[in-house]
Amino acid sequence: MAARTKARKRALDILFASELRSESPGEALDRAVAAGEGPTNPFTETLVRGVVEHLERIDEVLDQYSNEWTLARMPAVDRNVLRIGVFEILWGDTDVPGEVAVSEAVHLVQELSTDDSPTFVNGLLGAIQRDRASLVTNPQG
Repeated sequence: MAARTKARKRALDILFASELRSESPGEALDRAVAAGEGPTNPFTETLVRGVVEHLERIDEVLDQYSNEWTLARMPAVDRNVLRIGVFEILWGDTDVPGEVAVSEAVHLVQELSTDDSPTFVNGLLGAIQRDRASLVTNPQG
């Protein structure tokens, strides 16, 4: 498994666990680092802190694109994979094409979520990737 793929999985673990514990993902990351369980790949921290920094806008974009599916209705794994994907597409490292972020998100939900999740995640992130330019230049949608 590639280093960035592992980093995405670890970021998902932190985001998912923080949601279950009702703690902020930043606090969960800090706690993991303090306990010596922190991410070994700095990309994990970039993803978690990026999602935290842009969470309000990420969730707005997901609400806008998720036709009749509220964030609360989505499986927690899907919701957090989508948050990572949206962060990567809209604010991520320019050396990671949006298509790669979509593919990686789909791979994560194939492994960890429901049978319907890959199609849902692919369609949602694909639409966001397609509209990336307008979402970045018009941050309020």
